[in-house]
Amino acid sequence: MPALSEETSAESVIEPGTERATGFSDENLPEQLRLRREKRQRLLDGGVAAYPADLSRTHTLSEVRKQWGHLGIGEETYDEVTIGGRVIFARNTGKLCFATLQDGFTLTENGERLQVMLSLVEVGETALDAWKAVVDLGDFVWLRGRVIASKRGELSVLAAEWRMASKALRPLPVLHKDLSEESRVRQRHNDLIARVAAREMVRLRAAITSALRKTCERWGFIEVETPVLQTIHGGAAARPFNTHLNAFNLPMSLRIALELYLKRVMSGGADRVYEIGRVFRNEGVDSSHSPEFTMLEAYQSWGDQFTIAQFTKELLLDAADVVGSRQITRPDAQVIDLNGEWRWLPMYEGLSEALGFEVDVNTEYAVLSAAATKRGLTYDPKWGADRLAKGLFDDLVEPTLLQPTYVCDYPAVIQPLARRHRSKPGLIEAWDLIIGGMERGTGYTELIDPVIQREILSAQSLQAAAGDPEAMQLDEEFLTALEQGCPPLGGMGLGVDRLVMLFSNAGIRETILFPLLRPQG
Repeated sequence: MPALSEETSAESVIEPGTERATGFSDENLPEQLRLRREKRQRLLDGGVAAYPADLSRTHTLSEVRKQWGHLGIGEETYDEVTIGGRVIFARNTGKLCFATLQDGFTLTENGERLQVMLSLVEVGETALDAWKAVVDLGDFVWLRGRVIASKRGELSVLAAEWRMASKALRPLPVLHKDLSEESRVRQRHNDLIARVAAREMVRLRAAITSALRKTCERWGFIEVETPVLQTIHGGAAARPFNTHLNAFNLPMSLRIALELYLKRVMSGGADRVYEIGRVFRNEGVDSSHSPEFTMLEAYQSWGDQFTIAQFTKELLLDAADVVGSRQITRPDAQVIDLNGEWRWLPMYEGLSEALGFEVDVNTEYAVLSAAATKRGLTYDPKWGADRLAKGLFDDLVEPTLLQPTYVCDYPAVIQPLARRHRSKPGLIEAWDLIIGGMERGTGYTELIDPVIQREILSAQSLQAAAGDPEAMQLDEEFLTALEQGCPPLGGMGLGVDRLVMLFSNAGIRETILFPLLRPQG
């Protein structure tokens, strides 16, 4: 049976999970799935492995292109290679078969694809017939042969031998038609097969993460790992995921931040530490929020909010250099210039400008609530004036901040772990880095006074006991470490997913390889 053409496969594509969702069994599978299983069995019945483990290659497809890409039309070599890849196109004629293989995540489409040719003269009648009978689009195949350029100038491997490497039991996704966004995130394996952009996103994220690590190392930060499962949640105002440790019969939670354990390392005498890790917050899901996301947190001894802000700027600039440009053009054609000014904007100053009248940390709740009502903004009536001011800023000012901006001088209630401002009563030494109208990171001069920290966390624990799911619990082990003494600290947290969003202009579901999704059905 000849291999299916790309067009035939596209018309008959079976969505993953269809046979389960519609009650198909092995006896009444859709024709595409049934035929592929029959071919697999045909291989096995003939004593041929459908998934052999003894295959190796001398070159990747991109390496073949790099080494022999200079060949001219019709030029042949005696250079023999062994290659492997997924069949994404096949055309069978009487004595000559053509196929395009795809392999790896190179930066260009051509770099990860290569034509192969099987001729009757080179492989023999038995091998050629077997190719026509059992190879489908999506199969992984292995070939040994000479590198040539076809009569049309297409770089190719002219096979002397071929073997099945992995028989695909499902057809390929439609390669000449875009998958829907929902299909892309639910079927990421198909997305990676079909879209160059999906494969480039994987490489982009890897490159950015590598750049972050290199910057941390250049600044003298040591990478550490801290627990994901914790008996007490803290380090941020967020709702945790709760679970249970059977071995100790203990309630546990997944971490909502990396902060408290990293500060314990600093109390232990470290100079500079950082961690890149997953954190989990049982909250809303939208285009910029995921319940599971990646943070980089770093702590610098003998530093403050200004030294850690400079470090954060270096992180982004180095990442931009890896991506290729410090200027980011958004879909609306606006340009973010990371080489420009990184402005410092006190929160109340920005809010006053937006409201058209002066507000500060002492402005009464009634004034702020009236301003919110006038503008049709919703807010939690349980908020105090300070939280309401922050909410107004988030709605009115933050989306307008296109260029890098350190929004600073927040009211004290916003960051329970930040140092109280040394010269501005009621405020803290903390900032949020806003770029492109979205928070990308946060940093502050750390609160290292254990007496004041205990008072704040005790108040937070009372709020938690009263039912506030986002209030932090009292962490005695953290406070004990702080009481041991800790040097002055600057600390920061950077959302890695949001950094990738910045450089790719993609939503958070595209930047996370396998985002959490609502189950279908």
